[in-house]
Amino acid sequence: MSDSQDSPAFASPPFDHVKADVILRSSDGVDFRVFKLFLSLASPFFETLFDLPQPSEETSTDVVIRDGLPVVPVSEDGRTLNSLLRFCYPCTLAEDPKLEDFREVVDVLEAVKKYSLDGIERTVCKSLFNPQILEVNSLRCFAIACRSRMQDECVLAAKYTLREPLVPGWFQEIELITSTELLSLLTYHRRCSDALLTLKDDLTWITNEYQHWNAIPWVIARVSGSGHCGCPRSSVERNVFGSEYPTAQWWEDFMDSTFLDLRDKPCAETIKSNVEKAIHTVRQRNCRHCAPVVPAGMRDFGIVLTNKIEELISQVSLSATKHTGVI
Repeated sequence: MSDSQDSPAFASPPFDHVKADVILRSSDGVDFRVFKLFLSLASPFFETLFDLPQPSEETSTDVVIRDGLPVVPVSEDGRTLNSLLRFCYPCTLAEDPKLEDFREVVDVLEAVKKYSLDGIERTVCKSLFNPQILEVNSLRCFAIACRSRMQDECVLAAKYTLREPLVPGWFQEIELITSTELLSLLTYHRRCSDALLTLKDDLTWITNEYQHWNAIPWVIARVSGSGHCGCPRSSVERNVFGSEYPTAQWWEDFMDSTFLDLRDKPCAETIKSNVEKAIHTVRQRNCRHCAPVVPAGMRDFGIVLTNKIEELISQVSLSATKHTGVI
C-alpha cells in the first residue's frame, strides 16, 4: 500500500537522504529515511528485523511503501527517534545529540534499551549528570545511575540529593533501585548531616577565618573598637576569638535555625536561605550599627560556612553495597 499525498513530513538531515533504504515513521508522524546498515551495526534488534523476509505490496496489504521504500512504524516520537538515530550514525554524518532535558534523556534511554543499543546506554546515561538536570532530578538520576552500575555518577547524584529532605517522597524511578541502595543513600544523607553538627559548637573555623572579632563585631553585638551596638544579646556565651562572648540574639537564632535545617538538607541552599532570613531580621530591627554592614557581612559569612560544610561533606563516603559494589 503506497502512501497518499498526505504523507508525513520527512525528518531533517541527515535523515532525509535520497539513497536511504528504509523509512522509520515516528509516532507523531515524521518519516526518517535511514540506512539499514548503520542501524544493524548499532543494534542487534534492527539487524534481526532487517534480516527477516520483507513483505511487498503484492504479498501484503498492510505494508506501507513510500518512494519505493518500506515504512516501519515505531512507538517513539520524532524528537526521541532523532536523538536515538544520531547515536547510531557515524560521527561524520551525525553528531551525538545534546540531551539537556531529563524527560528527553529518559525517553531516549528507554528506546536504547528497547532496541538493545548496549554500547550507547552509558553515553546516554551520562547526559543526566549535568547540574541543570541534577538540581531538580537528583533522586531520579541516582536511581538510574544505580541501575546502570555507574559508580562515579552514583556518588555525584548522591551529593545533589542532599538538597532533598532526609526522607524523600515517592518518585517513579525508585523502583529501579534495591532497598540496600536506598538505605545506603539515606545513611549517607544522615552521616553528612551529623558531620556538620560539630561546626555549631566548635567555632574555631570562625576564628581561623576572621582572626579577630573586629572583623565581624555584629556576631557578638558590639561596635568595632568597643561598646555594645544595642542589639539584644543571647544568654549563650560562645568561645570565639580566644574568649567567652555573649552573641547577638539574632545571630544565635540564625545558627540554631540553620543547623536545624541542615539536619534535613545539608547543602549550600539551606545556608543561603537562612542567611537571607537573618539579614531581613536585622533590617527590621534597624540597628544603626548593624543594619548597614550585616547584609554584606552575613553573605560573606554564609560563603565561609558553605565552604566549610562542603569540605566536611567531601569526607563522607557513599557506602558500597554488598551485592553490586556500585555505591
